[in-house]
Amino acid sequence: MTLYAIFDPKPGKPALPAAVPETFSWQAALLPPVFLARHGLWLELLAYVLKVVALVILANFIGGSAAFWLYVVAVTWLGFAAPGLRRHALVWRGWHHRGDRVAPSADLAQLAALEARS
Repeated sequence: MTLYAIFDPKPGKPALPAAVPETFSWQAALLPPVFLARHGLWLELLAYVLKVVALVILANFIGGSAAFWLYVVAVTWLGFAAPGLRRHALVWRGWHHRGDRVAPSADLAQLAALEARS
């Protein structure tokens, strides 16, 4: 079972509540640009691109293996920080945190949130 943060959309918007899992995100760690673009984290995507460019430039000075391990540390951090980044982005867009639910999947967490609303 996973803990999900449930967010309601802006008032007047017909949308399902968002369920953000509080777990390590493998997609964020393995495919950072895809994860960041999929969730509309454009500023974080720009920071990621600048970080990669800086690591490529620094590789000439610190060595290729050191740059590689710095990249591994950065994407591991991103995997752990992904739920917080998603929660912050939803709040920034006007979504309201309703509460937390424990459920086996995001769909069941959304369903429990919808049932609690009725």
